[in-house]
Amino acid sequence: MPVTERDVRNALKTVKDPELDLDLVVLGLVYDIDVAEGGAVHVVISLTSPGCPVAEQIVEDVRATTLGVEGVDKVEVELTFDPPWTPERISPLIRSSLGI
Repeated sequence: MPVTERDVRNALKTVKDPELDLDLVVLGLVYDIDVAEGGAVHVVISLTSPGCPVAEQIVEDVRATTLGVEGVDKVEVELTFDPPWTPERISPLIRSSLGI
């Protein structure tokens, strides 16, 4: 069965922002996932801050986690700050529990 965007998104729920200890999907940091034929995946993510000291580690975690999805043979991770991430990208329920 070919890999789907949902498969990749579910896998990325295991990649956490170390500062907030929440996964990138819940935080709204996964902007786009494109799955092409042949198992090539392009993931567009952002970070909570352009000056994030663990940016390289998060990008590598996204790459490794995506490669771990059955059917994925190639991964490109694109880091963007357009549009800039804001807490409004977090689901309202999670924002409420964080007090923001």
